Amino acid sequence: MNARVRRVAKTLARKRAADPRASRNAPRRKAAKAASIATPVESAKRYENIALVLQGGGALGAYQCGVYEALHRAGIRPNWFAGTSIGAVNAAILAGNAPERRIERLHAFWNTICEPAGLLAWPAAMRDALAWLPPNSVLSAWIGALSAVGALVQGQRGFYAPRGLPPWSQPPGSPGATSFYDTAPLKATLEKLVDFDRLNADGVRLTIGATDVETGNFRYFDSAIDCIAPEHVMASGALPPSFPAIVIDGRHYWDGGVVSNTPLEYVLESSPRRDTLAFEVDLWSAHGILPRTLLDVLERQKDIQYSSRTRLGTDAVAARQRLRNTLGMLLEAVPKQHLPDELVAELTPWLCDRVFNVIHLIYRAKPYEEQFKDYAFGRNAMREHWASGFADMTRSLGEPAFFVPPPREIGVVTHDIHRQETAA
Repeated sequence: MNARVRRVAKTLARKRAADPRASRNAPRRKAAKAASIATPVESAKRYENIALVLQGGGALGAYQCGVYEALHRAGIRPNWFAGTSIGAVNAAILAGNAPERRIERLHAFWNTICEPAGLLAWPAAMRDALAWLPPNSVLSAWIGALSAVGALVQGQRGFYAPRGLPPWSQPPGSPGATSFYDTAPLKATLEKLVDFDRLNADGVRLTIGATDVETGNFRYFDSAIDCIAPEHVMASGALPPSFPAIVIDGRHYWDGGVVSNTPLEYVLESSPRRDTLAFEVDLWSAHGILPRTLLDVLERQKDIQYSSRTRLGTDAVAARQRLRNTLGMLLEAVPKQHLPDELVAELTPWLCDRVFNVIHLIYRAKPYEEQFKDYAFGRNAMREHWASGFADMTRSLGEPAFFVPPPREIGVVTHDIHRQETAA
């Protein structure tokens, strides 16, 4: 800001301060402006699609449950759930249950998988004993480490269990030779908590991403096209080499996060395009501090790798949509007699005046969480993650302007409560 601008700003400030009517009317104007903005629920009703897009991130996935609970309490009901890895599991539970049972089912799933598998439970016993001590960051780090050790040694109840024999002693090509853990418990859990008949028959849509092991290509399984079964959800979370590939129609699939951990672009680019309010819930932040130790390096590597360049993808979608809108306005401005029919036919599939509103929620790791935060399955951490998601979504709901559809000439807007608070 140069000196002239500063002088003008000071002059305007003095005039406003000297005018008693301006100071008296300012609160009224502010209140009138707030009253003129629709509530989040009212704005949400103006969209054809309300999508909840869930990233993969293992034990961090409880954050997404808190986000959904805040939305549910506010009366906003997504009609499209999309996810990868643990996000696909959460999405399947949400899509495969009636709205009034969804939170109950989420709690049932997370309370189950945050307990160690098997009878030997020494890490969990030590973890639970430490939980009685006054909380502090050092204690939380120890509890997280014990949970991670338990996850590696024992597995997690209703999720996965270690195999009896090491991979190198198994027949080549078998699931046992290509993974350390058996995910059969997850199938039983999904069959218990997800109504797949409802999921495939209801109007609520489910999309989950997986990676074809042989081609390396990404594959989306979409309930609008495919009949979704437990194997599809398991495939999306089959992270190698921990978990075995899942076979679907003769093809082997690994975790979708191997290629792309965020299915947002699929949701926004699917045809026919519709006015969409998308809640993008990420578990990894692309921004972070410079590592100082090898453990810091491992954590930072995961953050960058699994954040999947979400903002870049969102920016690319926004640029394409604005181009479609601009192209449509250009064709309207040109007299029809100057447009060859074949050119119009060629351009018509590219035209689109739909609007997209992306509300971004990103989990912010606690200072005491380390590189094992995605497999530190413990009830204390789960409750913290859940509460963080609930708090972030509640703060976002406190910004009604976030939910207002953008003008069609703009096409796409994005919002992030953390980014706004940082800017402020």
